[in-house]
Amino acid sequence: MKLARCVAIAGLVVAVGGCQSLTSWIPTIPPPNFDWLTGGPHKPGPLPTLDAKVTANVNWQVPVGKAGLGFSPVAVADALYASASDGTLLRVDPATGRTVWRVSAAPAIATGVGANTSIAVVGTGQGQVQAINADGSKAWTAQLSSEVTAPAAVAEGVAILYTGDGRTYALDAGTGKTKWIFQRQAPALVVRNAATALISHGGVFVGAAGGKLSALDANTGVVAWEATVATPKGATELERIADITSTPVLADRVVCSTAFQGRTVCLDAVRGTSIWSRDIPSYAGMVVDAKNVYLTDDSGNVQALDRATGASVWKQDLFTKRYIGGPQLIGDYVGVVDSQGYLHILAKDNGAYVGRLATDGSGATAQPISLGGSMAWQSRNGTLYSVGIR
Repeated sequence: MKLARCVAIAGLVVAVGGCQSLTSWIPTIPPPNFDWLTGGPHKPGPLPTLDAKVTANVNWQVPVGKAGLGFSPVAVADALYASASDGTLLRVDPATGRTVWRVSAAPAIATGVGANTSIAVVGTGQGQVQAINADGSKAWTAQLSSEVTAPAAVAEGVAILYTGDGRTYALDAGTGKTKWIFQRQAPALVVRNAATALISHGGVFVGAAGGKLSALDANTGVVAWEATVATPKGATELERIADITSTPVLADRVVCSTAFQGRTVCLDAVRGTSIWSRDIPSYAGMVVDAKNVYLTDDSGNVQALDRATGASVWKQDLFTKRYIGGPQLIGDYVGVVDSQGYLHILAKDNGAYVGRLATDGSGATAQPISLGGSMAWQSRNGTLYSVGIR
């Protein structure tokens, strides 16, 4: 049977062409250990001892609705968009938290939202893509080949979306018409994740199952270069999973990427040649500033690596039993959110633990985003937060 070939393993899905939706049934087998990320059935360890040096405060909070892993807000100019699993899409004033509008974009939404200054884009488990204008009215609808698996990246006239059959779609941001489709052969098992593409300077950086990072022309889809971030290893399909599960980050002419059960690398963004690589895998996400690359590794440690050389700057292991997500910059600090909704603040220069804030008791659905010196995220209980440092 066709359905028998589509197997979901907790956060894993089999990439098999022809399976139109993976949201209504999930046959399971014993999963790999993602407890550091989600908490699983285990109670988190105790909160680390804190000698607070800074105070984090909630700038504002807005109810959105419950959403699964991978739902993240997106900020553009004077707007912040967020979505929920029940189809809710809302626009918020990022300065005040005032809800500008709230609409039902679809009967159900499978991923978070992507946006530019003109439209916000969401996708469904049936492969439908709905674009909403900045005033809350419907812009266009498109139909893709299978379930939309990650938030759209929307910039430079295109909306880039990933589907469950391993395809990358580029849609015209103004009309929703398909400009090009890119597809690589997928391995037998892939990690289900919500990493998006990165669009910059006419290029699209696409991370794929199997550990490949590709740079494509945003207008035509022509491949400029392809680099190996991770090489599958091991005797079983589970051991050989080495997927890029975090959105690539770009600084100047350097693009950095990290892979689950793989490596962290920084490459020349124009040529795709390696600048440095480290055997540090990550599932949760990464962020970059003028000096360092920050990431949460597969063991739940927060690490800072020198952006130019990849050398270790610091490693913070206080939160390995707190099931933290990916890091984000918050003013002059780095913040991570754990499975109980605590925001932990670290010093950028040495990783020292300097502050903490409790929220609604539930973890973040995805890596927080930067929001004008603050950081923003959605909680699993359905609240959108903006938090700053004072």
